[in-house]
Amino acid sequence: DVVPTCERYAVRRLPFGRLADGDVAFFERLMPGRVVTGEEEVKPFNVDWLKSVRGCSQLVLKPQTTAEVSQVLRYCYERNLAVNPQGGNTGLVGGSVPVFDEIILSTALMNQVISFDKVSGILVCQAGCVLERLSEYLEEQGFIMPLDLGAKGSCHIGGNVATNAGGLRLLRYGSLRGTVLGLEVVLADGSALDCLTSLRKDNTGYDLKQLFIGSEGTLGVITAVSILCPQKPKAVNVAFLGCPSFAKVLETFTTCRAMLGEILSAYEFMDEKCMELVERHLKLSSPVADSPFYVLIETSGSNSTHDEEKLSNFLEQAMASGMVTDGTVATDDKKIKVLWSLRERITEALTHEGYVYKYDISLPVGKLYDLVTDMRARLGQSAKNVVGYGHLGDGNLHLNITADSYSHSLLDAIEPFVYEWTARCSGSISAEHGLGFKKKQFIQYSKPREAVVLMQQFKAMLDPKGILNPYKTLPSA
Repeated sequence: DVVPTCERYAVRRLPFGRLADGDVAFFERLMPGRVVTGEEEVKPFNVDWLKSVRGCSQLVLKPQTTAEVSQVLRYCYERNLAVNPQGGNTGLVGGSVPVFDEIILSTALMNQVISFDKVSGILVCQAGCVLERLSEYLEEQGFIMPLDLGAKGSCHIGGNVATNAGGLRLLRYGSLRGTVLGLEVVLADGSALDCLTSLRKDNTGYDLKQLFIGSEGTLGVITAVSILCPQKPKAVNVAFLGCPSFAKVLETFTTCRAMLGEILSAYEFMDEKCMELVERHLKLSSPVADSPFYVLIETSGSNSTHDEEKLSNFLEQAMASGMVTDGTVATDDKKIKVLWSLRERITEALTHEGYVYKYDISLPVGKLYDLVTDMRARLGQSAKNVVGYGHLGDGNLHLNITADSYSHSLLDAIEPFVYEWTARCSGSISAEHGLGFKKKQFIQYSKPREAVVLMQQFKAMLDPKGILNPYKTLPSA
């Protein structure tokens, strides 16, 4: 079983109130039938998706409305009870599960679409809507979500916004900081902040929503989101290619960006070790054999003839100049999904290897793979695998190290080396997964002391008792 987080990481519980029978009775009156208390029933909410951290919460609350979230937080604030907001619990840095006995506030039942405007493409929905359900809803209307993730089948849009999730479409549609137009948030004391605007332009005062995007539930609980959705492209093509070296992966990217321009929607890469694991553990087969690196390129546009011609010209040039050694192209939905699964399911394949040390890093694109090479040399035989893959189009490397089981000495060999290496290149120690519980003490590798102090002041102002998702995101003062 997973060792409780507080024991493994030797964290001290802060002086929050303890849950009493009267508290449970209050919540049961507030939302009958939506209060979970049994040890076995609460267990799945206490462990993260990776099974790497575990809390000891005894209570899960499932509100359906913003008013209920308000009443819960007002009560918890008065009683000094710590609260852990939780969406689909697909996070990879231990941010979505309790560290001690925090009350889990699940958004699972806040799953209603509030409105969708087909002219502007603006969707307003509750925070607990599952990303894949939203995608299906929009596709029926001829639109898509600007966000796509491997975890789309279970992650919630509120959690995506709270962690500023990046994903597979960022290259084309930008980050949630640009596509989220408005938020409704409940603050620590229970007061609701309605900034749920559906305007593309609103230049009145400070942009408060940006404070909550990426704040990982530490400043407020996101209850509803207004998001700008692009029209569904009429033509989608995916090319899956083999490259003989990382230098050729970079050359292919430069050429691809120049030749495909406005129709390029994704540029993903993976090394041969990733492919080996996906084939071995998930029984998927690669259409391109024995290549040191693989690249997945997606184009999305409104004219299939035009797009296919552009892609075919690019591929001709890439093959002729030796950037690419082999490849395949998919235009129908079924084959596109098969090719995407080779990239999207790497995380799943890695979990079959034992314990996984995961690092999500932003680096200058030219240096992206050097970290993997250096880490392999550093760890030698002490790690089973050191693999690299990610969103090359936006400089985001996913470095994963596997071992049969968790080992403190292996962790010491990886950290803080991986963060020092990243800092030397002026990179970010978290490109898209946030800091959560596991990375909060390393924030100084990416942010100056003054910035961290300012963040702590925001936290103290919006959550003076520190009850919202404690022990996460910011280092212990």
